[in-house]
Amino acid sequence: MFQGIVLISLGSLFSRQPAPMLGLDISSSSVKLVELGQDKSGNLVLERCAIEPLERGWITDGNIEKFDEVAEAVRRLVKKSGTKTKNVAMALPPSAVITKKIVLPGGMSDQELEVQVEIEANQYIPFPLDEVSLDFCVVGPSPTSAGDIEVLIAASRKEKVQDIQGLAEAAGLKPVIVDVESYASRLATNRLIENFPDKGVGSIVALFEVGALTTSMQVIRNDEVLYDRDQAFGGAQLTQLIVRQYGFSLEEAETKKRNGELPEDYEASVLRPFVESMVHEIGRALQFFFTSTPHNKVDCVMLAGGSAALPGLTAAVTEHTSFACTLVNPFEGMEIGSDVRLKRMTREAPSYLTSCGLALRRFMQ
Repeated sequence: MFQGIVLISLGSLFSRQPAPMLGLDISSSSVKLVELGQDKSGNLVLERCAIEPLERGWITDGNIEKFDEVAEAVRRLVKKSGTKTKNVAMALPPSAVITKKIVLPGGMSDQELEVQVEIEANQYIPFPLDEVSLDFCVVGPSPTSAGDIEVLIAASRKEKVQDIQGLAEAAGLKPVIVDVESYASRLATNRLIENFPDKGVGSIVALFEVGALTTSMQVIRNDEVLYDRDQAFGGAQLTQLIVRQYGFSLEEAETKKRNGELPEDYEASVLRPFVESMVHEIGRALQFFFTSTPHNKVDCVMLAGGSAALPGLTAAVTEHTSFACTLVNPFEGMEIGSDVRLKRMTREAPSYLTSCGLALRRFMQ
């Protein structure tokens, strides 16, 4: 089963129990950390999770604009989480990574494969190869040509990889894996899909990750992406509405939104209209999927991200689209360690999808 791709991996080949590793997700509005372990029976344990907000403008379109401030936020996050682990898996936004599936002859040695991948990569990557971090993995036999294999190539500008490596190092961490955000979130989602009837085989799942500024959609079936798109819509719009309605500063509005300290008429005059517009965006995105593919339904809509847990949202999506809609809890079915504050974790769980997927990489090296 194809589990995604890793742009750098410096994992130890010899440890039997994979070395502890943090999943660190850096988005435009916060940094999130997850640490997973296993108990004696091999069940996953959520050891730690924590979130540290970032100010608007520190990270724009996946670019780190305020390096020192973000590094300091990562340091605070690590301290707050209480972890002693230094190894970390991080991810780049899909916009910073070029991925391409190619078909190559089967039966090549690893070395021959590497040479062939570089030759092929040259056609698809618009930068000189010495400026690029390149990785590939064999997906499996080619479905269209017998004897051939399907290989997935991923490439990113070295400076992009170095930026987030540098961020980890500035916070005293050791980056061992750089992944792609959408692969990490899919890895965590696939773990949940396996709990569906028939282990989720054949189920078409529309995953929406509602970020601060963008909502990204991936439609997944059997670990394959059928469709994806990003929409410029997210939780920051709710904050703006709160600012306009009550005259708070942006910081005040964000804090009050997080802590639920808003005036009485908030639900009727701000929250409900925002949820409605969000439901329409989700409905529209699904329509785009139906009109540009042979599909006309999904088995389930899954919502993740900071604004996914808004009261009434999942019910409204089901009502509007007639598809079952659930809120993602990436820690579902895990044991919860003693250092985790259960109430807070439950409230924030949908925000941790990508960081949880990154933390899962510990067990897949």
